[in-house]
Amino acid sequence: MTATHAPKPTYNRLPQGESHQLLSAVLERCTRNRRTSTAAVLLDLDGTLIDNRPRTCAIFHTMARDFSSDPRPKFRDVSAVLAAVTVEQLAYLASDSLKRLGIGDAEILDEMKRFWVPRFFSDEFLDHDRPHAGAVEFVKGCYEAGATVVYFTGRDLPNMGVGTFRSLRDLGFPIASPGVELVMKPNAAMSDEAFKSGVCASLARTGDVIAGFDNEPANCNVMLQTFADADVFLVDTDHVPGAPQLNASVRVIGDFKRELS
Repeated sequence: MTATHAPKPTYNRLPQGESHQLLSAVLERCTRNRRTSTAAVLLDLDGTLIDNRPRTCAIFHTMARDFSSDPRPKFRDVSAVLAAVTVEQLAYLASDSLKRLGIGDAEILDEMKRFWVPRFFSDEFLDHDRPHAGAVEFVKGCYEAGATVVYFTGRDLPNMGVGTFRSLRDLGFPIASPGVELVMKPNAAMSDEAFKSGVCASLARTGDVIAGFDNEPANCNVMLQTFADADVFLVDTDHVPGAPQLNASVRVIGDFKRELS
């Protein structure tokens, strides 16, 4: 839960109308490609299609129940804070979330890290994840337009494969069908950035990559460098502190909705 902290860059999101037009254009491009080749759309999960903050909330609430019966008074005291946590209070890093909550005791932080890490990066709490606005409908639209849907995620297969499959199914995303790929890290020790930069070029095997979506600037830059003709989008939710500068050709959107509210 430790990292080098840096201010989150300010991105200029496209106006809603332009964002919606570009997403519709991706669907139209999927349809056009059917005549000559299969289009492929690369889609990250956490922070892009999926809001994983409810997962962290559920883990903190479980931790609160454990701490409430702890013989150490300071752990019992912090249990009430954890029990009241909401998604709006959470930062990208769990360590920053705890700072926001006023939790700074080293012993408590160490124990919380041991509790949080194996639960967040496993199947156990994935059923708490929720789709970002318009995400399910957009991915279904890509699939129905004939594109290969490629979930290109930093989750690892051994610890999160079964839960990810089940979560995508339960949330209504296309899965377990011809034309759907789930590409995951081979092990948890590999960094997300190293995995994605190393594997990205091989995704050309899934089809003509026409679009890519990620919430991490580094991953968006890699997709754009690898697939120069693709439309690459940064989904502006949150990202790792200290992220590199975003390539100016990457489009910035806030969600996947294609209709004005």
